[in-house]
Amino acid sequence: MAAAMSSCLLSRGLSGPSRRDSSFPRPFASLASHRRVLPASCKMRQRSLSSRSRRPQVKKASPDRPPSIVVNGEGEGGGASAESARSADQEIVSESEEDDSDGVVIDVENENVDTEEVSNSTVLETNLAIVSDTGQHLSSIQVDDLMGMIKSAEKNILLLNQARVSALKDLDNILSEKEALHGEINNLEMKLAETDARIRVAAREKMHAELLEDQLEKLRSELIQRSELSIEKNEHSIYENQNIQLNAEKPSSYQTSAHFLSKELSSLRAENISLKIDIETLKAELNSVKDTDERVMMLEKQRFHLESALKDLESKLSVSQEDVSKLPSLKFEYKDLWEKVENLQPLLDRATAQADQAIVGLQQNQVLRKKVDKLEETLEEANVYKVSSEKLQQYNELMHQKIKLLEERLQRSDEEIHSYVQLYQQSVKEFQDTLNTLKKESRKRMLDEPVDDMPRGFWSHLLLKFDGWLLEKKISADDAKLLREMVWKRDRHICDAYMECKDKSEREALAIFLRLISAPSSPGLYVVHIAAEMAPVAKVGGLGDVVTGLSKALQKRGHHVEIIVPKYDCMQYDRMLDLRALDAVVESYFDGRLYKNKVWVGTIDGLPVFFIEPLHPDKFFWRGQFYGEHDDFRRFSFFSRAALELLFQSGKRPDIIHCHDWQTAFVAPLYWDLYAPKGLDSARICFTCHNFEYQGTAPASELASCGLDVQELNRPDRMQDNSARDRVNPVKGAVVFSNIVTTVSPTYAQEVRTAEGGKGLHSTLNLHSKKFVGILNGVDTDEWNPATDAFLEVQYSFNDLQGKAENKRAIRRQLGLSSANASKPMVGCITRLVPQKGVHLIRHALYRTLELGGQFLLLGSSPVPHIQREFEGIAKQFQNHGDIRLILKYDESLSHRIFAASDMLIIPSIFEPCGLTQMIAMRYGSIPIARKTGGLNDSVFDVDDETIPFQFRNGYTFLNADEQAKKHVVGTELMNLGKYDTHEAEN
Repeated sequence: MAAAMSSCLLSRGLSGPSRRDSSFPRPFASLASHRRVLPASCKMRQRSLSSRSRRPQVKKASPDRPPSIVVNGEGEGGGASAESARSADQEIVSESEEDDSDGVVIDVENENVDTEEVSNSTVLETNLAIVSDTGQHLSSIQVDDLMGMIKSAEKNILLLNQARVSALKDLDNILSEKEALHGEINNLEMKLAETDARIRVAAREKMHAELLEDQLEKLRSELIQRSELSIEKNEHSIYENQNIQLNAEKPSSYQTSAHFLSKELSSLRAENISLKIDIETLKAELNSVKDTDERVMMLEKQRFHLESALKDLESKLSVSQEDVSKLPSLKFEYKDLWEKVENLQPLLDRATAQADQAIVGLQQNQVLRKKVDKLEETLEEANVYKVSSEKLQQYNELMHQKIKLLEERLQRSDEEIHSYVQLYQQSVKEFQDTLNTLKKESRKRMLDEPVDDMPRGFWSHLLLKFDGWLLEKKISADDAKLLREMVWKRDRHICDAYMECKDKSEREALAIFLRLISAPSSPGLYVVHIAAEMAPVAKVGGLGDVVTGLSKALQKRGHHVEIIVPKYDCMQYDRMLDLRALDAVVESYFDGRLYKNKVWVGTIDGLPVFFIEPLHPDKFFWRGQFYGEHDDFRRFSFFSRAALELLFQSGKRPDIIHCHDWQTAFVAPLYWDLYAPKGLDSARICFTCHNFEYQGTAPASELASCGLDVQELNRPDRMQDNSARDRVNPVKGAVVFSNIVTTVSPTYAQEVRTAEGGKGLHSTLNLHSKKFVGILNGVDTDEWNPATDAFLEVQYSFNDLQGKAENKRAIRRQLGLSSANASKPMVGCITRLVPQKGVHLIRHALYRTLELGGQFLLLGSSPVPHIQREFEGIAKQFQNHGDIRLILKYDESLSHRIFAASDMLIIPSIFEPCGLTQMIAMRYGSIPIARKTGGLNDSVFDVDDETIPFQFRNGYTFLNADEQAKKHVVGTELMNLGKYDTHEAEN
């Protein structure tokens, strides 16, 4: 009767919508005309919960960490099937014996769905930390974003209260089930007592039978003795008769009864053993129930912890609101200061006008003086011809009064003119001082400004020239450092020196450059990227795009950037400039000896790049492909050490070494264990994991090939894989040894800290959470610009969208699609066909688009054979169809043209660390239709989501990874877009 009872808890996400980044472009076409009402299943909502049973698994936690509780959520499959023990309505989940750790994995029935506060403790604490950090920087956050965050927190609190009520209900169910289990144990104990009584009765009957047998034997022995003493034959005959009679008198029923008792005793013993086993099992299960009670108590403690965290959040929000209340006063002060600044020029103009008026007044005064002079002359004449007439005397007095009034007016005018002149002179002096100051600052700035009219490739060429001279030992490490610093500053002298020595020999050029050496300081940082990919010469996925785009962005900001990549035989060498091999060989350690490496230099998009070609007999990078070899672990561990050896032997002193994904994750432990003690200690290590699905694990013994100490690193707190003690995990090693660890979007950074998303590394990431951050990727706006894209039939921009229609007509002609209805919507999909990308949703979108009268374009291939065969069959089915085209390969130029021609682009990923497709689509005016996961959740905001500010809404999103959710979104958008295009065509 080996049955077990385990109560289950099911988690779901409690976090509300996060604050969105405002730096992403919106599609060119107005989304307002595409608005539609989505059902509840497609809007911003909590994901639906499943109620599958799952057997408890017991796992050992590491000795230095407490046992963790992992709660399976939606989408997890498979547990042990339930067995009916008492009734059809009561399910009992069988106990699992798969692992023996201290953590417990538990699921829940449908009625226990809302008890999600326990499993979401990690997610909620992370959200609290984000909100807390946001509260510290409210001075730069818009008020609308803050209110959205407050609403999200209130929703989370409501959900947590609902989960608390449901948890209490589940606790009552557990207690009732526990009481029922105790009843069963009591019944079994009663049956065991009855069995023991029957066994004791059977034992007594057996002892009675043995006594009878002993008495029978004694009788036989007495009869034998009598027969020996008897002399007469009659007595012997009598004895025989008596013996026969005694044998006959032995009851046959007695023998049968003894045999039956023996059998029954055996069966009772067997049943007793079985009952004891059942009792032991029930006792073990009772102990499990007690453990469950203890777990419930621990969950209650965690609930109290969450409540205290929520109170802290509320207090921080109140403080944040106070800070927000100060913003209007600051804005008013800013506005007042700005108005005062704007009033300076009118004041100067007014002073100038007043000075002009003063000059006019002065001229008028001069005219008055002339009149006064004439009056004086007239007065003198009057005095000469004065007569004793009263009229003449009165006239004379009147003239004197007028003269006095004129003199007083003249004096007042002189005073006003003098004050105006002083004010004007003062204003002119201040203006002249300000002008002189501005001239001095402008002259100084012109002297200090770097040369900006030279292309980036020019400076990269100079850096590679100096590094080549250093490796060829033509200049010293100090001279190379000083020359590199002058290049970093874009010094005009070094530019003039290059022009001067352009037609001179190398010896003369060396002398000219060495004369320039001084001791300037670099204005920026020296950053070295070590990666396995770099677009466009060695690109498999988004990693290559990020390495190139990030390097160009850092270079534009004044930092010195270099990239080190392997020299593959399958690179696009026609996209490189000035590729040449250095006359120097770098030796690096591997497999117990030194191997030579040939170093090549060149420029890609103006960036200086070093290519390492190992001269190893296994020809590590001459395989015809970038990844997928059986010895990838050895290939890239060799490359990581050779890259550090190049930095060390060339005397470089970078500020930051940035390594990417598991292929170069070896750089972090190699740097701190081997090269920092040698003197290469100026840098800090930054590690970026673009996808935690790929971790590059291998047997621990292979780590010794590159010179690392296996005994020291194959430990739980270092590089030992969390799921196998005899294997090492390069990604885990990089997380432990790097100074900062990043991933490609904030949402993905939260997802990988869960058991489902972390792929085994969630505990390590949580342990190092203080240095782990998610930073959203971006796109290279120079590479992806429809206004300058050379791959397009017609370039276009936001202000001129006619080119988008021209590109749609051009791709229809190129791929043989129908052009009968020019306004027919076109849906594009550019992706790798792997399960991560939602292959089943892509297939469904294809048929749904065809059903609704749109056109569908797919560009991509699959490394999974059965998926590739499936889509090859679909491509063959529609090879002559006018509205469907599947191009099952990667074509760089065609991808640009599909972005430009598509009205919509679908990205239905099951999980997506970041994704660049949706950003490129918006850049080219295509509306993204994406599933809310990872970086898609951070960059695509639904047009109908009222929790998002209207200016940030830029696409359509859905939550569930099923065909119904996708069907509604694609169908509604196609119909809206079809109506819109038809209306535009009519106009």
